[in-house]
Amino acid sequence: MRINTEAVDFKTINETLRSGESDYTLTNCCGQRFIAAGMSSLTIRISGVPGNALGAYLNGASITVDGNAQDAVGDTMNDGSIVIHGNVGDAAGYAMRGGKIFVRGNAGYRAGIHMKAYREKVPVMVIGGKAGSFLGEYQAGGVIVVLGLSDDDRRIVGNFPCTGMHGGKMILRAEPGEIRFPDQVTPKLAGPDDLEEISSYVREYCGLFDADFDGIMDSPFTVVTPDSGNPYKRLYVPN
Repeated sequence: MRINTEAVDFKTINETLRSGESDYTLTNCCGQRFIAAGMSSLTIRISGVPGNALGAYLNGASITVDGNAQDAVGDTMNDGSIVIHGNVGDAAGYAMRGGKIFVRGNAGYRAGIHMKAYREKVPVMVIGGKAGSFLGEYQAGGVIVVLGLSDDDRRIVGNFPCTGMHGGKMILRAEPGEIRFPDQVTPKLAGPDDLEEISSYVREYCGLFDADFDGIMDSPFTVVTPDSGNPYKRLYVPN
């Protein structure tokens, strides 16, 4: 079903998405928030720029955006996939607890904040370009991969990556010494096992965006993990 969303509010859009079809194309999207919030078993393609919290609480639907998206893409999503063919704003994957987010371009501040995992639920976010400051802030689980493919002079991530990180893993296409990390995490050169772990995610990214898998993987990667399950324990427990 094709839906022209010009001058249509998000409540009407979501009511239409619940009308019983399984495949939707939204055109002329311009800042409507909460599109497809909590939805499952749908395939949605969006042209234009969806507003904040696209796919919030997503529970299995597949969303593709043929352009940019605003803040909080995939907020607390539980399952499904979100594919962004442009850039995303701040806090992409906020408290994400399952599913996958693929961003062809750059991400703003605080991508992956509070990302978490539970049993078989392992959320994954792949950012093809670069990410802003506080990437993976308070990350508790899941995998964040940043490939640094955007053509600009910025570092692959901004300031204060992994602040408060106490679970999960971050893998960056960069040498370990290129980035400054907080004391409670351990950055190291990614080994064969680390590269094997992310290869399927990178291959999926390349299939979505027609990128060169071998060229991307033929580079040094840094893997970052927390030092302990509770990096703040030393602040409250006497030695």
